[in-house]
Amino acid sequence: MPDAAISDHVLLVHADGQVRGRAPRASVHTTDTPLHLGFSCYVLHEDGSVLVTRRALTKRTWPGVWTNSFCGHPRQGEALSEAVTRHARHELGMEVQALRPALPDFRYRAVDASGVVENEICPVFVAEAASAPVPRPSEVMELRWVRPEHLIHLAELAPWTLSPWAVRQIPALRAHLAPAAPPADAGALRSAALGSTP
Repeated sequence: MPDAAISDHVLLVHADGQVRGRAPRASVHTTDTPLHLGFSCYVLHEDGSVLVTRRALTKRTWPGVWTNSFCGHPRQGEALSEAVTRHARHELGMEVQALRPALPDFRYRAVDASGVVENEICPVFVAEAASAPVPRPSEVMELRWVRPEHLIHLAELAPWTLSPWAVRQIPALRAHLAPAAPPADAGALRSAALGSTP
């Protein structure tokens, strides 16, 4: 059985993205988080809706905040595509397919209300759902399938409702999520904010 501190780690990186080492995941996210490698993924339903999730209240960073479908960290020797598939199963109990890079150079730094810092080189992927989500309660407390145009307008008009990385990612993903997103009316925005299903 591998040591948990070794198997559950993040890859520390230089500013150019080159790996410089690894550290136990539990020790990395502090008020002085080193730059490390992560990823974000947005899962699309066959009807065109996007899966958004609300982070569990036990999460160390941004607990209870709505965000993209899921995020995670690759392990040493693991391809990003493998890490995305692994996290989809772990966090959401689901299979994904047609995985493709959408924002390969995305990077961000953000500080949550408790002072904990996220500091990541974080490629963003889009995938298609191959099964229904069955979320792990320690990771996800709620989820919703939302129309992409509603999500785009929500990020623009009410950014405080979403994680800081999602707020930056969503507008840049417009062509991947909703190539022809029409303007949303007030009723549509209210539905998006309340998390109604399509």
